[in-house]
Amino acid sequence: MIERPLYYEKIKPFIDKPFIKILTGVRRSGKSTMLLLIRQHLMDQGIKEQQIIYINFESLAFYELRDFRMLYAHVLNAVKQIEGKPYLFFDEIQVVDRWEEAVNSFLVDFPSDIYITGSNSQMLSSELSTLLTGRYIHIQMHPLSFSEMLSFRGVQATEEQLWRYIRRGGFPAVHLGEYDERSTYAIINTIYDSIVLRDVVQRYNIRNIEILNRVMQFIMDTVGSTISAKKIADYLKSQYRSVDTNTIYTYLDALKSAFIISKVQRYDIQGKELLKTQEKYYLADPGIQHAVFGYRDRHISGILENIVYLELVRRGYDVYIGKLGALEVDFIAIKAEKRMYIQVAYTVELERTVQSECAPLLAIRDAYPKYIVSMDSRFRDSIEGVLHINMLQFLTDSSLFP
Repeated sequence: MIERPLYYEKIKPFIDKPFIKILTGVRRSGKSTMLLLIRQHLMDQGIKEQQIIYINFESLAFYELRDFRMLYAHVLNAVKQIEGKPYLFFDEIQVVDRWEEAVNSFLVDFPSDIYITGSNSQMLSSELSTLLTGRYIHIQMHPLSFSEMLSFRGVQATEEQLWRYIRRGGFPAVHLGEYDERSTYAIINTIYDSIVLRDVVQRYNIRNIEILNRVMQFIMDTVGSTISAKKIADYLKSQYRSVDTNTIYTYLDALKSAFIISKVQRYDIQGKELLKTQEKYYLADPGIQHAVFGYRDRHISGILENIVYLELVRRGYDVYIGKLGALEVDFIAIKAEKRMYIQVAYTVELERTVQSECAPLLAIRDAYPKYIVSMDSRFRDSIEGVLHINMLQFLTDSSLFP
């Protein structure tokens, strides 16, 4: 197993503390492996293997435990056989009916340290929040960052490796072996089908799978562009598929719940308020787009935006799209008192491109840092305080945006 220190360091302060540790994220992003890593760290620190109860609910061996009462009875019986504090690990617990009631009882009925994973954001519903108020810590996991990919592969940061990441994304499975692109996309397609069929279609009882796939493909094809449910419905109508906007919203919510897409709202910089229309959607991993469509050069700007968005989120920033009159800023990134504005471009070496990318940033009159991130390695100018950062540096130098 390869370490994921980005997430372990977030979990570490809460180990052996009376908080339920909830790891969520898109399927095959490494949550199960993270549980095994935590388990190994505990045993390295002297916890006996007999103290650890580990249940993977995707295994048929535990199928009968998908009822919360059966789960409670099973764990209670196992705990009675343990000397010392029990450590409970529940992988993909969202399949258990009313699982939160069982977990709450474990926390109340005997001292225990609890870790759970799930592939659906509805785990963190208002019902869970009410039942477990103040007693759980939520950490969302993502596929590998570029730096994590380098660690997985044991290689140095180079432009060649960056292009590998751009074209293949960060699902751990595709970096654990030497696969060509065709094999890589076959692996990602399998992951994509699993997410859509198991975490979206089955969970939300969606009957029109063709329309769901077309909605997802529209999002893939427009990554980096503002869209709306109406725009998607109009597109489907042009394809002789009539769907009302309420259905589109239902499908979008289901896809978001499975973590396969993220919605980023627009923020009016001048009016200082969130806008409720024309959001952008980004993919859980850029490899998904290539697996479905094949790699297309015309998608590069959106893919680079997607990569920057995911990196900012991994580093703990809240991310918005900036609107200033008719101008748009790709990202406003906020963390506590920090704020910065970022434009993403494939290249800025042409003067007209520099001007078009800088214009929205220069129109902002506050003193927060402003950046352009691009693939250019030679462009080093600062334009009226707007700094240029090469993509390779942005993804590997965490001191830039700590």
